[in-house]
Amino acid sequence: MISLKVENIGKTYPDGNEALKDINFEVNPGEAVVLLGHNGSGKSTLFRSITSFETPSKGSIYMDGTNITELKKRQLRPVRKRVGMVFQHFHLINNLSVFQNVLFGALGQTRFFFQTFSPFASQSLREKAIECLDRVGLAHFAHKRSDQLSGGQQQRVAIARMLMQDPEIVLADEPIASLDPKAGREVMDLLWEIAEERGLSVICILHQMDIAREYGDRIIALKNGELILDESMDKIDSAFFRSLYEHEEDEDTSDEQKRVEVG
Repeated sequence: MISLKVENIGKTYPDGNEALKDINFEVNPGEAVVLLGHNGSGKSTLFRSITSFETPSKGSIYMDGTNITELKKRQLRPVRKRVGMVFQHFHLINNLSVFQNVLFGALGQTRFFFQTFSPFASQSLREKAIECLDRVGLAHFAHKRSDQLSGGQQQRVAIARMLMQDPEIVLADEPIASLDPKAGREVMDLLWEIAEERGLSVICILHQMDIAREYGDRIIALKNGELILDESMDKIDSAFFRSLYEHEEDEDTSDEQKRVEVG
């Protein structure tokens, strides 16, 4: 399983915006971490840096001792194969079947793109796709179009697609933000169960404090691009959670006042 080390990561954009400021933390193999922070805190920039879709301005990110910030694009492919992603928006192809969407999760394991299309996929890949769907409870929906499923079911399909990769670390970017509370908790339960079963490392961005407190064993919090907390959940009190989102609430109130004044 993957160990992850983020060392002195900083990111400054051409317009001078300093999105990340000397971020340092480690995630051990099999550890599940919740990443918290208000909008603009740097969470998404940090995620894009870990997956090498964003190049940090300084610092290093190590996966199992390999500095991925020094790798060229061709060298990154085997690293990315080990990293599973679950997004807020499911990124399914709506007019294709659930089965086909899950097969696309094997892209990193095939030589040619067409080998992940259902008519050309190997028997072993086809069986694996059904197994992944069965694990998320949706094997019976394999031949339905993905847009015929509910939001919670679509996120389960996205998790099955991620399992096709055989990842060793999962980055979940607000995976329940688009779901109702019941479906959201079901998805979180499923994700945490799978991580525990397979010994996967997980970093999960959340915006809901109650969910973070329920599922997080360890919390990493960002504010204005800085890491302000890296602590086990049992050592964090409610006052901290309130302080973490005070800035965002103040901005929301200010924006609402401006709309009232303009109106």
